[in-house]
Amino acid sequence: MKIRSGGRFFLPTFILLSSFLFFLPAAPSADPISPQEAVRNLEKKLASLRSFQADFEQAYFPASISTPLEEKGRLSMERPQRMRWEYFEPEPKVFLYKDGLSLAYFPEDRQLFRYSPTPEETDSPIFSLLAGRARIEDEYSIETGESSSQDKKGAIEVRLIPKQEGEFSQILLRIEEKTWLIAEAVFTDLAGNRQEFRFRRSRVNPRLDPGTFELRVPAGTEIIDDRPAEKK
Repeated sequence: MKIRSGGRFFLPTFILLSSFLFFLPAAPSADPISPQEAVRNLEKKLASLRSFQADFEQAYFPASISTPLEEKGRLSMERPQRMRWEYFEPEPKVFLYKDGLSLAYFPEDRQLFRYSPTPEETDSPIFSLLAGRARIEDEYSIETGESSSQDKKGAIEVRLIPKQEGEFSQILLRIEEKTWLIAEAVFTDLAGNRQEFRFRRSRVNPRLDPGTFELRVPAGTEIIDDRPAEKK
């Protein structure tokens, strides 16, 4: 996943993952559920959710290095386009997207980056999914995951293969059937790098404090503004 590129920050993994997290609790089915049915259940619930919050553990496995980079934090989201990825361990940092503005704050470096996503980013399937405008089946081939489609712990594993070449070669989702919440998500890029997310203590439609999507930094923080001059 790209974090910095020429001083600019990108959140494609975060936005895409966030779009997949908008599930509502549902009663488990007595019959086995196919990957296609699980995705359709997702799409039916996207438009009805207002907010979401969960603790997460993230592990990044570079293709050339055996030791992963492991991090922990909390994800908060609110429709239509607000989300905050706040990392607590091992290094504190915050990625915030709010109404067309992206912020990346690194307390230890005393730096705050600001930028506006490009039209290509905001018109992408990722943003369309987040806004509930796109159909997953239009953008991905849906297959059974690496294990069985329904494992012994009552979870459904779904593999999504992009129909057009992009950053990821595949996405694996492990969905708990009793809640329709994602327990794990694995993103594999074209170079073979893998990024895994595990979610705990998920809250659906919580009432989030308005300050969740504000970012105040201490005096002396270097602010690097990469927005066009007319938007500063």
